[in-house]
Amino acid sequence: MQDPYGQDAGGYNGGGTYGAGDAPPPPSGPRLPWKELLSGIVLRPNPTFFQMRDYPMWGPALIVTFLYGLLAVFGLDKAREDVINTTISQAIPYVLTTGVAVVIAGLILGAVTHTLARQFGGNGAWQPTVGLAMLIMSLTDAPRLLFALFLGGNAPLVQILGWATWLVAGVLFTSMVSRSHDLPWPKALGASAIQLLALLFLMKLGTL
Repeated sequence: MQDPYGQDAGGYNGGGTYGAGDAPPPPSGPRLPWKELLSGIVLRPNPTFFQMRDYPMWGPALIVTFLYGLLAVFGLDKAREDVINTTISQAIPYVLTTGVAVVIAGLILGAVTHTLARQFGGNGAWQPTVGLAMLIMSLTDAPRLLFALFLGGNAPLVQILGWATWLVAGVLFTSMVSRSHDLPWPKALGASAIQLLALLFLMKLGTL
């Protein structure tokens, strides 16, 4: 059996994905610990998505997305001004509420991506799909957010990073859905389209 991340392997076609509708393969390995999961999404996404396609990961997904939501407030100029210009007692509930709202949005958008993937013939499970989608959403926007904390959301460098990381998110979403649902990449990209557009308008363009 050859490497499942490149060439044929127990049912893979030449494009590196299983045919939609076929029986899903067994997990390629054990569940990854959270540190390996997070680093794997960034450094070795294809094998990580394949290995975690049958494992839920609610702990890392909820925690990382919540922390991302807390910091996202300070990456949006108007929201940051509102927080800075208010008292601590008022700012804390505002920041916490935003963190919870981002988690809920991530859950909903991940569920939409999973539903579309199934409509396109995918056979993946919803828990891994939603969890991985939440992690991709949060991790790919981290570079833009880091610079936005200091430069502001409208700084040219932040805007460039926003578009660049959005394209990276598109690649990762497509790869994840393709491996989680055994879909060719055009269908995987289509299943991710709504989540990508929502990420662009809500976070990258600062309309949250």
